[in-house]
Amino acid sequence: MSLLPLDKLPGPLPATTTPGPLRSPSHTRHALRALSLLPLLLVAAWAALDWHTVYDGAAQLASADPWWLLSAFFFMCMGWVAAACVRQGALPERLPPGLLLASQVAAGTANHVLPASIGAHAVTLRFLQRQGISLTRGTASLALYSLVKPLAKTLVLLVFLVFFPGVLGLDEFVPDERTLHLIAGGVAIGLAVAALLLSFVRPMRRPIIKFVRTALTDARILHTRPSRILALWGGAAATPLLQAGVIASVGFSLGLPLTWAQVTFALLVASTAVGAVPAPGGIGPIDAALVFTMVLFGAPMSLATATIIGYRVLTIWVPLLPGMLVLSWLVQRRVL
Repeated sequence: MSLLPLDKLPGPLPATTTPGPLRSPSHTRHALRALSLLPLLLVAAWAALDWHTVYDGAAQLASADPWWLLSAFFFMCMGWVAAACVRQGALPERLPPGLLLASQVAAGTANHVLPASIGAHAVTLRFLQRQGISLTRGTASLALYSLVKPLAKTLVLLVFLVFFPGVLGLDEFVPDERTLHLIAGGVAIGLAVAALLLSFVRPMRRPIIKFVRTALTDARILHTRPSRILALWGGAAATPLLQAGVIASVGFSLGLPLTWAQVTFALLVASTAVGAVPAPGGIGPIDAALVFTMVLFGAPMSLATATIIGYRVLTIWVPLLPGMLVLSWLVQRRVL
C-alpha cells in the first residue's frame, strides 16, 4: 500500500453545499426585517376592513368622561401584568420579568388575529422555547394556563353568586334542561373522541402520555410553591375582574346605568356562555352576549352597544399598534 506525498494530494473538492446567497448574513437580516414588518401590514389591512367600527367607537369615546377612560386604560394595562403572572405561575422555571411582560403584550395583539387564543399561545410558546424551556414542558404550561383560567373564572362567578344574590337577578340566567343536556353531551363526545384517538392512533399515544405526565408533574411541583400558587390562581382570578373594570369604566364614562357588580357578572355570564366559540379574541359572540346581558339588567340597548364598541376600541385598536411594535422588536431581538 503506497501513500501519496503530502504535496501531491489533490486540491479541495468542489463545494456541494447550498450556494452562498442563501446562507449570507445579509439575506437572513433582510428576512428578519421583512418578518418584523409583517405585523404592521396586518394592522393596516385590518384597519381598512374594519374602519366603520373604529370610527363609530371613536365617535362615542370622544364625548366620554376622560377620567373614566383613563381608569379603563389602567385596567387594560394591568391585564397584561395578570397574564404574565399566570404564565409564570404555570412554570417551575423563573422567567425574565421584563421580557415576559413584553411577550404578553405581543401575545395579546396576536390573540386578536387568530381564534381560540391560538395567536397568544403561539407567541408564548415561541418565547418559552427561546428561554430554554422544552417543547413538552412549554406545551404543558399552556395547557395548565388554559385549564386554570376558566376554573378561576368559575370560582369568581360563584363568589358573586354568594355575595350578590338579590342584586343580580339570576332567574334569567339559569340554563334550562335542554341546554344542560347539550353541554353534557358535548363533554361526553369530546372525551370519547380523545379516548378513541389514544386507542387507535398509536403514533399519538407516546407523545400524549409524555405530555400528560409532564403536565401532572409540573402541576404538582407548582402547587408546592406558594409564590407560584399566588401567581397562577391570583392572576387567573384577577383577569376577568380587570376586564370587567375596563367595561365598567367605559360604560360609566358614557353614563351606563349599571353597577360595577352587574357589569362584572354580565361579563362572567357572557364569557362563560359563549367563550368556547372560536372567534379571534372572543370578538363577536361575547360582544353580543354582553349587550344582551346588560340590557337584561336594565341598560338601554344603544348605550350598552356603545359601551361594548368603546371597550373593543380601547382594548383592541388602542394597544394594537404598540403591541405590533413590541412583537416586531421581540422578533428582531430574537426573543421570539
